[in-house]
Amino acid sequence: MTTLTSPLDLGYSFCPNDTFIFYALHAGRVASPLPVREVLEDVQTLNEWARVGRLPITKISYRAYFDVMEQYVALRSGGALGRGVGPLVVAREELGDLNGRLVASPGAQTTAELLLRLAYPGVRLTHLRYDEVMPAALRGEVDAGLIIHESRFTYPQHGLVKLLDLGAWWEGETGLPLPLGAILVRRDLPLDIQRGLNAAVRASLEYAYKHPAEPMDYIRQHALEMSDDVMRAHIDLYVNDFSLDVGGEGMLAVRELHRRAVGVGAVPPSDLPLFVDLA
Repeated sequence: MTTLTSPLDLGYSFCPNDTFIFYALHAGRVASPLPVREVLEDVQTLNEWARVGRLPITKISYRAYFDVMEQYVALRSGGALGRGVGPLVVAREELGDLNGRLVASPGAQTTAELLLRLAYPGVRLTHLRYDEVMPAALRGEVDAGLIIHESRFTYPQHGLVKLLDLGAWWEGETGLPLPLGAILVRRDLPLDIQRGLNAAVRASLEYAYKHPAEPMDYIRQHALEMSDDVMRAHIDLYVNDFSLDVGGEGMLAVRELHRRAVGVGAVPPSDLPLFVDLA
């Protein structure tokens, strides 16, 4: 069993959905089994850090989670799943079949890239930081870009067109909500701490729902010059009932994504439980 330290480092992204969810926990507005200290980074960096177990509690893409299941288990609260929330493939013009095309991806461990590989097994990929994907597509350095986060709302302003909505593709294939991001805790943390952190994350989101204006200054500090309208649209899209609790349908969706990732050889099979036991 790990030796507990106080506070626990909590990693999450600069995106409005994360800063909205974690504001109250960061600001001490809700109870936590241990104090937490924010560590803000882009999701791909958090994905990479999880591979070496750097943080005891961290946001991560579900695709990346499947690589670190020996070390981490997902909380039931705080994640991002939903309908109409998928990553998009954009380009300067319509392209048709993406097999054989060069697409800029925000990271090999992102759920977005796994979905694109599932939909178009013959796609060619190159990796850029998520905020560099659209400029590369616009300059014609790649055939298309795979976009996530706030880029979903801003790509038309950059003169790009949507080629594919991978969330819609997933929903059409499975009938399930799309798993995007999870909040993980290290499996070596005591079960009561894992459960307490799950309750604290849920309480933080409930606080934000009850006091929606209070987190806005904190959200703006990290929103990369996003307009208030885009920030609110981002939160409305990615924060929902699945963020409060993944629920039975959400867990089924995560299991299906894991099954398909195993099926294409992206990750090894595992019998470990995907979520913290709250029983």
